[in-house]
Amino acid sequence: MSDSPDVVISPSKAAARIRAAAVDAFASAGYGGTTTRDIAARLDMSPAAMYPHYRSKEELLFAISFEGHTEALKVVEGADRPGEEPSVRLQELVSTFASWQAGHHSLARVVQYELTALTPEHYRTVVALRRSTTRVVREVVDAGVQSGDFTIPDAEGVTLALMSLCVDVCRWFPAGNYTNPEDIGKLYGDLALRMVGAARIR
Repeated sequence: MSDSPDVVISPSKAAARIRAAAVDAFASAGYGGTTTRDIAARLDMSPAAMYPHYRSKEELLFAISFEGHTEALKVVEGADRPGEEPSVRLQELVSTFASWQAGHHSLARVVQYELTALTPEHYRTVVALRRSTTRVVREVVDAGVQSGDFTIPDAEGVTLALMSLCVDVCRWFPAGNYTNPEDIGKLYGDLALRMVGAARIR
């Protein structure tokens, strides 16, 4: 199967319904605990009816992973404000990314924690998207270090910590008093500035 988005992400309504049902199933029972029959049952169709769209469970997971990571990258890129000072950029970027992880927690949980089920080729494709997302955050962290706005000993380590903080939201959200994605975004945006020692916290 080609790695082209045009091939991986079928625009048909039937394929979209299959992906949505698979996300719910994988998020609930895990990839290993879900069969194509389980997914088909959620749609009141036979497993054979899924094959014209996705030839295997792994191919379906790849489509979901590709779509989810592509969307996450667009969210992060769209949240960055290159013309603003680093503290504003970082707060907005982390706030938006964390809020997205909460608001799409089922999808995010699948694409973040089921990567090892992908074939090596598909894994490399998805990891490349993950690295692109991390690169956006790293550029903002580096900008803050260069300007003197951020006081951190290790830009790479801090970037990894920020990414881990955001990505892990999908594992536990919602929980306790945290049921609103916007609240998560505000909290995590403030935490990000504290992590980099930014003097200005909005």
